[in-house]
Amino acid sequence: MLFAFICADKPGALQVRLDTRPEHVAYLNELNAGGKLAFAGPFLGDDGKPTGSLVVVKAGTIEDARQIADNDPYAKAGLFASVEVKAWNWVFNNPEA
Repeated sequence: MLFAFICADKPGALQVRLDTRPEHVAYLNELNAGGKLAFAGPFLGDDGKPTGSLVVVKAGTIEDARQIADNDPYAKAGLFASVEVKAWNWVFNNPEA
């Protein structure tokens, strides 16, 4: 099952994002290598700078998905003001369909 993480950065936390990015990318690479990452990328503000993240993972349950979200280095660093974890159905342009 797919789960989407809709993450909003705390205001003024761009430096936290920049400082933590190498660990975050390594974490996503690990998820990808394990077949758990569907796709991911940042939301951008009008100025083109990141304001949050969209991460879609494969997990057995929403609890498993929440654990993946909680273990993200960005989450551990306190970057996010909010994180929503929602079951998601990839209908259009799904490469696995």
